[in-house]
Amino acid sequence: MKFAYRFSNLLGAVYRQGNLNFSKDGNAVISPVGNRISVFDLKNNTSETLPFSTTKNITCVGLSPDGSLAIVVDEDGAAVLVSLITRAILHHFHFHKPVSSIRFSPDGRKFIVTKENVALMYHAPGKKREFNAFVLDKSYYGPYDETTCIDWTDDSKCFVVGSKDMSTWVFGAERWANLIYYSLGGHKDIIVGCFFEKDSLDLYTVSQDGTLCVWESDTELDGLILKKSQDKPKIPRQGEEEEEEEGEERDKVEGEEGEVIRGKVETAKEREKKKNVRYKMMSKHFFNKEGDFNNLTAAAYHKPNHILVTGFASGIFHLHELPEFNLIHSLSISDQRIASVAINSSGDWIGFGCSRMGQLLVWEWQSESYVFKQQGHFNNMASLAYSPDGQYIVTGGDDSKVKVWNTNTGLCFVTFTEHTSSVTNVTFTSSGFVIVSASLDGTVRAFDLHRYRNFRTFTSPWPAQFSSLAVDVSGELVSAGAQDSFEIFLWSMQTGRLLEVLAGHEGPVSCLCFSPVQSVLASCSWDRTVRLWDMLDSWQTKETLPLTSDGLAVTYRADGQELAVATLNGEISFWNPHTATQNGSVAGRHDLQTGRKETDKITAKQSAKGKSFTSLCYSADGESVLAGGQSKFVCIYNIKEQMLMKKFEISCNLSFDAMEEFLDRRKMTEFGSLALVDEGAGDGDGVSISLPGVRRGDMSSRHFRPEIRVSSLRFSPTGRSWAATTTEGLLVYSLDGSLVFDPYDLDLDVTPASIRKQLRLQEWASAIVLAFRLNEKALKQEVLEKVPHEQIPVVCGSLPDIYVEKLLGFIATCLEKSGHLQFYMTWAQNLLMLHGQKLKNRSGAILPTLQALQKSIQRHFDDLSKLCDFNIYNIRYAVALSKQRGLKRAAEEETEDQEEEDEELSEEMNAFQIS
Repeated sequence: MKFAYRFSNLLGAVYRQGNLNFSKDGNAVISPVGNRISVFDLKNNTSETLPFSTTKNITCVGLSPDGSLAIVVDEDGAAVLVSLITRAILHHFHFHKPVSSIRFSPDGRKFIVTKENVALMYHAPGKKREFNAFVLDKSYYGPYDETTCIDWTDDSKCFVVGSKDMSTWVFGAERWANLIYYSLGGHKDIIVGCFFEKDSLDLYTVSQDGTLCVWESDTELDGLILKKSQDKPKIPRQGEEEEEEEGEERDKVEGEEGEVIRGKVETAKEREKKKNVRYKMMSKHFFNKEGDFNNLTAAAYHKPNHILVTGFASGIFHLHELPEFNLIHSLSISDQRIASVAINSSGDWIGFGCSRMGQLLVWEWQSESYVFKQQGHFNNMASLAYSPDGQYIVTGGDDSKVKVWNTNTGLCFVTFTEHTSSVTNVTFTSSGFVIVSASLDGTVRAFDLHRYRNFRTFTSPWPAQFSSLAVDVSGELVSAGAQDSFEIFLWSMQTGRLLEVLAGHEGPVSCLCFSPVQSVLASCSWDRTVRLWDMLDSWQTKETLPLTSDGLAVTYRADGQELAVATLNGEISFWNPHTATQNGSVAGRHDLQTGRKETDKITAKQSAKGKSFTSLCYSADGESVLAGGQSKFVCIYNIKEQMLMKKFEISCNLSFDAMEEFLDRRKMTEFGSLALVDEGAGDGDGVSISLPGVRRGDMSSRHFRPEIRVSSLRFSPTGRSWAATTTEGLLVYSLDGSLVFDPYDLDLDVTPASIRKQLRLQEWASAIVLAFRLNEKALKQEVLEKVPHEQIPVVCGSLPDIYVEKLLGFIATCLEKSGHLQFYMTWAQNLLMLHGQKLKNRSGAILPTLQALQKSIQRHFDDLSKLCDFNIYNIRYAVALSKQRGLKRAAEEETEDQEEEDEELSEEMNAFQIS
């Protein structure tokens, strides 16, 4: 159970490439992120990454009309059929060539896949279990270049395919007598989008040069005539079946020259009745072009509202009403090309994906406001840190940004952009409301999470590039190590003044770490030493620990009684900081198991000799250490046994470099590896990368593949999860207790039946003990929720000490998601009140449990406080409104009484005058 961590969520990236999709209800965006799929719930403001991955980056996703199935295709054409209900892979298939687009028919019975210049129609997978979920129905040939887009008619009778050869082809999904295929021209550039009008064969086509053509058909959908079968079963000619499946050449000829029905040639009247469908261009419109690179890159059309959305390479999008081509509005949402556009089912929300910036935006066009706006680090992430309660994660990246993510929702809620160069390290202070970051721009900055501002900027007396950072337990001392001057700078958080410059290292300072219990700073350097600096005694060197190789990472255990150091030779050594003695070491170079780059001249085995761990982190209980570095593996070592407990493969994405141990022989030629050949001058989207000032990759190469590596690791303070910043993004791994059977002190008598028997006898404490011995989550929750509310203090008092901590941890887990707030809070309160002193004596061991409990309570407090404040304001408004109405009613009654008195007085006067 301790090492049963499973991939939980992918943060730090929201969109990479491929097409966006909205869910059936229109409340969630399905976005491809590398080789994974993320689902962003726009109503509840949460994100979820589906628990599967492809072998390469995903290029297109097709969603079934009922929203239950998705077909995901990667760069090589490998496809997986996924259930969006169970989140499980149902089928694997390979198209053997890159797929440009995929689309289900509106009735859900067929789907079209376009690859190269062919459109393939498959029978859609049904609800029953099938041996082969992908059954080819027909193949459609016509375009002379690669196909780009697809659209279906509303009744699934026909579909249209756009191509790079500037033509658009309309095909019949069935064997229609008057429509087999129809080719449309009229464009001078690649077709980006083609769309049918609602319940019609009328067409709109959009090309990359910003041209829109409106096509009108002379036939309605009801006018399509099904081709009749012949009476005589004719003997199939050799290769006829192949002809039908490959291109329907025979159908094309028969459709143009007439066909024989029942042995008679058709009469002119019959031929007139089922004349072929014809198209006519009604109008041609042009989008405003602002420059040579303002190509139209993405388009989407909402049929019920007749709205066309187009995205451009300059980051601008236009909203037009068709067929009149009236501009509704235009907006610039990015300075990079818009790669994908999608509209939800109601037509209110428009999703945009910008692949270069890693942006995902959802825009509500009627109110002209953002519904959702997220952007990951568009360069590598360098470091991360958990907040003390485990609710937030802060990340720093090479794009000079500092981002804060909510672990519950998986979304970024604030971005700090004050740094002007790569952020090398980030950390939280012990209060959890201040973030400190170090950067290569020569500054260390402190950010306030209450007002979201940069309230302190620490600088050195002379220019220095800071590569390491540490803040002491009190949050008062901030230290940063320089990689060029070999010095450590110390500042006061309160005043912002430089307190001291610590000199002594003879190489760049690679890592800093404060002791959690003392004012002692540990610094690790390339000079093969770890120095311990006493902050209370004039900042003198307390101890110097000699290392066998250059030091790369250092970290303290949570109780401050042990120090772990990673060195360049791939070893992790453990030290006692009080006696300056080494307790043990782990040789982890073979566990890294690095891969071979495509351009490497040596084997992976030889290159592994230069690899090492660059990031270390103790687990919450201090019994194990987490290590990662220049590899796709993260290793967990048991410190006491000094052995490898588990290896996590953080990615299986072959789009990254150094993933495979051996090079593919098919890529080797007599002139060397094909990876060394520079193919073309573009990056696949028509925009060439200029060599000077390239932000990513080798500046001498126009093409590059990022190398897989782990730059930073951190355990959550709750002990329930850990996170790693990698080339792929910020990966979060969590404990999944529901899938692991981990009994404690199991016996033959401990069964679900015996536990429920104790419940019937109202032996609550005995039932709880038995449930925790069996250790099944559902059963533990059932037992706990059957205990009467008034019996909770009695049960808590009679529990054995060994089960108190287990019960407290289980309550912390349940409290996070359960709606029985008062019930579980009562349990927690009674356990802490009755066993507080005993728990205090073991505070170090149960600290993760208490932090998990605090995190759950804090989350409920934040949610309820907002709700209560909202209710208070509503009640105050209602009271004020009722008072105002009461005063108004009183004034009206007073006016009525006055009017009655005036009437009586006037009647008396009239009577007096008459008399």
